Amino acid sequence: MCSDSGALHAPGTPQQGASPAREPMKNKEYRRLLRPLHAELVAVQEWVRSSGARICILFEGRDTAGKGGVIKAITERVSPRVFRVVALPAPTERERSQMYIQRYVPHLPAGGEAVIFDRSWYNRAGVERVMKFCTEEEAQHFLQMIPTVERAIVDSGIILLKYWLEVSQEQQTERLQSRIDDPRKTWKLSSLDLESYRRWYDYSRARDDMFHSTDTGWAPWYVVDNDDKKRGRLNVIGHLLDQIPYEPLERPELVLPPRQDAAGYTAPTQPLHWIPTLY
Repeated sequence: MCSDSGALHAPGTPQQGASPAREPMKNKEYRRLLRPLHAELVAVQEWVRSSGARICILFEGRDTAGKGGVIKAITERVSPRVFRVVALPAPTERERSQMYIQRYVPHLPAGGEAVIFDRSWYNRAGVERVMKFCTEEEAQHFLQMIPTVERAIVDSGIILLKYWLEVSQEQQTERLQSRIDDPRKTWKLSSLDLESYRRWYDYSRARDDMFHSTDTGWAPWYVVDNDDKKRGRLNVIGHLLDQIPYEPLERPELVLPPRQDAAGYTAPTQPLHWIPTLY
């Protein structure tokens, strides 16, 4: 369901003018609920590693939708050698001359890998189309072609999951203003972010068109309400775990062995360069 504001609303959720949403989740409750989900992600990791499974997860959404925070929450307690994050820079001249999907294909997972795309080939359906970095003909061709590509990915045995993080106008304004005001966040802000903010409805139309063309039975879009980032992260991880047919492996019983005898070891007398203990 899409409101006049261009924001998506799940059936039965409050819209503009409705009763106020729940209070933002407190950090203490968030960390408590995240802990068992992290344990399950570790179980997924071990299953992927032992079974040779291949998982590909895409995160898309408007600027400030919280993609980085969700990805950080997923990868916080797992190995980067299994859960690999791909965030491609702007294409080079050579890449611009290639078939569009070509630069993404080498990053698809091999056996025993879970690859997370922080923005993906859907750049063409979103920012490239809205900002005229590609022609309308190129964008339309992409929308027609990509379901077939994703069918081939799924048919090859890769588990493909596509998430769209949705954020309201009010939240996007608040988050962008925070980037302007907080010197720790200014690196996140670009002129492109400001232009995308201005073009809210152009992005809404592009998103709707993308869903219409690429929300398929073999690779559906899963939409996440991420106005409350903590709740959104928990909901994504919980849903992600439900989509993966993993079986937790039996944990071996581990006991710390006794340390070896010093056998005459003495500490060196060489002076070391200790950093100041300021904290």
